[in-house]
Amino acid sequence: MADWRPAAAPARPHRARLNALLREFMAARGVLEVETPVLSGGAPLDPGVESWRAQAPGGGAGYLQTSPEYPMKRLLAAGSGDIYQLARVFRGEEQGPRHNPEFSLLEWYRLDFDDRRLADEVVELVQAVAAGDPGWFRPRPEVCRVRYADLFLDAFGLDPLDCTARDCAAVAERTGLSIAGALDRDGWLDALMSLVLAPGFEPERLTLVHDYPESQAVLARPSAADPGYALRFELYWGDLELANGFHELTDPAIFVERRERDIERRRRNGQDMPDPDGLFAAAMHAGLPDCAGVALGVDRLLMRLIGAAHIDRVIDFPWGRA
Repeated sequence: MADWRPAAAPARPHRARLNALLREFMAARGVLEVETPVLSGGAPLDPGVESWRAQAPGGGAGYLQTSPEYPMKRLLAAGSGDIYQLARVFRGEEQGPRHNPEFSLLEWYRLDFDDRRLADEVVELVQAVAAGDPGWFRPRPEVCRVRYADLFLDAFGLDPLDCTARDCAAVAERTGLSIAGALDRDGWLDALMSLVLAPGFEPERLTLVHDYPESQAVLARPSAADPGYALRFELYWGDLELANGFHELTDPAIFVERRERDIERRRRNGQDMPDPDGLFAAAMHAGLPDCAGVALGVDRLLMRLIGAAHIDRVIDFPWGRA
């Protein structure tokens, strides 16, 4: 018989405290809490994210959100101002110590912020929240800031823009990394980052990785100072990725170009092809204001705050008990 009992009773009061602190942080900065649909008619085409398709009894269908990004950007395009959301999201990724198919995401958008200013605010949020309970772990005050390209050049002598999938596979073999199945270049770069580079980050320190290749930018604007790269950052606590942020793309022509690139990559990879979100595309063409946005994994942050090694320790009903 399946175990019906909740799995994370000790973490429950910590989650409630964390959610309250996140809302306090946003309220103090005048960022408005919003709610958007969990179920939508279209889905992102980013090859790195797999959407769950939901089927209604009467034959209708939609997609469970992988993040609230698209509808929140529609609010921004309609003049909402600074907004945030604590959302339940769903991703068709492998379950493991750091992944659950359903999880909690804090996503927020700030008008007239660039990626650097928003990255500073993300660091401020993590540090402020960690200081909000005397029993929680805290990261060290200093933050390591490093360009994505420099990580690969320093560790492997690998240029992320000029390398091939074969070059990446050779590096993986030298480091003892074995991956089942064929990967393209960006797939290899993701694997090297998560499985080789990130485990080398200092455990008690925040590491901010910035300026990712434009091929991994999704909806981040291109870098004017560094061609081939885009204004994207990720924040890690130790080797655990917490947040992913952009200086948001506002050019609809670049959006269409990247969407076609992602469609082609999904075809090459043999991935499912979800229906595109036409309403989001219309909002992009109507005009997104200059802003920066970020998504932060609440469950992962809670893991670090209370020293949990497995995501099941912070979710009452993880997949298998849900």
